[in-house]
Amino acid sequence: MPRMLKVLSQHPELGCLGFQQWFGRTTLLVQYWRDFDSLDRFARDRDLPHLEPWRRFNRAVRASGDVGIWHETFRVRVGEYEAVYGNMPVFGLAAAARHLPTARKANTAAARIGASTTDEPAVEPY
Repeated sequence: MPRMLKVLSQHPELGCLGFQQWFGRTTLLVQYWRDFDSLDRFARDRDLPHLEPWRRFNRAVRASGDVGIWHETFRVRVGEYEAVYGNMPVFGLAAAARHLPTARKANTAAARIGASTTDEPAVEPY
């Protein structure tokens, strides 16, 4: 994993916009990609540091039950998501893309992403 993350950090043209890691009893890695095609190309390219280690991992422990893998992929259209940070540093999706202050005129998630015309917040806005 460290080699793969180093390559992704050194080559933004591959399409990885950013990532965060957490280590403990459970180790997590969240990555943000420009698009699915970039992710798929990286995952399958024999010359990049993902495919062969993934194959080795699967041969070694896949059926053993010793190591669990949680892997989710989401395709999200531009403008149909948001990440809200209250009293936090720029993190997650905002660190991988752009961080913009919430507009006062749209105080609900549904209004901010264009899913509703209702602008009545559930709680008092920041």
